[in-house]
Amino acid sequence: MKRLLTIIAIFMMTLPVFAKPGTIVTYTIDPEKNAWEHNNVGVNYMEEKCYYAAIQEFKIAISLNPKAQSTAIYMNNLGKAYLTIGYPELALGCFEDALKQYSLNFEFYDNLAKCYGQLGRTSEQLAKYKSQIDKNPVARVMVGLLQEQSGNKKQAITTLDDFVMSEPDLIITPAVKKHIQELVSEINN
Repeated sequence: MKRLLTIIAIFMMTLPVFAKPGTIVTYTIDPEKNAWEHNNVGVNYMEEKCYYAAIQEFKIAISLNPKAQSTAIYMNNLGKAYLTIGYPELALGCFEDALKQYSLNFEFYDNLAKCYGQLGRTSEQLAKYKSQIDKNPVARVMVGLLQEQSGNKKQAITTLDDFVMSEPDLIITPAVKKHIQELVSEINN
């Protein structure tokens, strides 16, 4: 038995000799993949209610890949973590940055509207976004969500429905339709 183990050990030590000459094993560090993994770890921490650890993981994910479209999701997750622990002023910047990075995700608008609601800035932001409707049709989504935050659900449904009718082909439109249905069912119940 000892002889067999000795022979196997000697064979294993000589294996690199038989490798192709000039080959070097390399490992490439992929920041995009690592950012995705850190975001997933942060999401798991959020589920476990370890908010500080989640915040750190989201920050790492953002710093690894700051210019990608996927980073908007990491910023949104960071903002949700701040909102959960009661820091809407920190969450505000995260949600605004997420919208700058990618402006066609309905959840980003919804979270930003909730943040404005917690900060007590709903009416001033409502006026701001109403003035932008002619230049930016997606501003109508924010107007509807801010109307909902201020308690005008019927008016919010009308505004969001106007958006759906005027922009039927945008990526965000199906999510807006779903939100309208949720609002209608809330009103009917």
